[in-house]
Amino acid sequence: MKIEAMESKRKASEINPSKVMSEAEWLVARKDLLMREKELTRLRDEVSRHRRELPWVKIDKEYVFDGPDGRETLADLFAGRSQLIVYHFMLGPGWEEGCKSCSYLADHFDGADWHLPHRDVAFVVVSRAPLSQIEPFKKRMGWRFKWVSSHGNDFNFDYHVSATKDKQAKGKTYYNYKTQELMSEEMPGLSVFYKDENGDVLHTYSTYARGLDALVGTYNLLDLVPKGRDEDPDSTMSWVRHHDRY
Repeated sequence: MKIEAMESKRKASEINPSKVMSEAEWLVARKDLLMREKELTRLRDEVSRHRRELPWVKIDKEYVFDGPDGRETLADLFAGRSQLIVYHFMLGPGWEEGCKSCSYLADHFDGADWHLPHRDVAFVVVSRAPLSQIEPFKKRMGWRFKWVSSHGNDFNFDYHVSATKDKQAKGKTYYNYKTQELMSEEMPGLSVFYKDENGDVLHTYSTYARGLDALVGTYNLLDLVPKGRDEDPDSTMSWVRHHDRY
């Protein structure tokens, strides 16, 4: 059966939740999808190569964080490694708890963090809330990863994940590489840094919004099942809860 005919039959079967086919017909459709999956894999490899080829920016500003090991600079957070991943977690000063969507992502961090140090990578979560707010929430969630506070420095503002009072008043901020309507005083993101042999710290990459999807193993699993992510298109993460509230 030709692919075009299969496409027509699939569309006609949309009204039937089971979309039942013979095994032979299913195999034709599956091989067609396999070609697309391989194309996506090759494209992802190519995009990753371009990401590694991005130019870097030397960081001359000093940032000092408050963490479980005391006061640490950005260079200290590398913990003897040359590469550092920072997740910008939405937890602002005075918040009662961390963002539930960031918490959904953070539920995936500890598993990866067993392995990252063995590829010369340190992983740290940063929030603008004071450490006294961070630690009780981290304990509640049962997380193990390192989490430090940028309270009192400009780190969150410089990496465009926290809105200044002025931006909050204007209702607009620079986020995900464009000026847009302010969603919240805190926004999610991820930044990557490299420390060279001279001890200089360089910013290599940052990503925001849907760019963070790659961190969510649950989404990768949901994308495999018939209903997919099954989210409200107008509020995609409205179904997500802190894992102790499902």
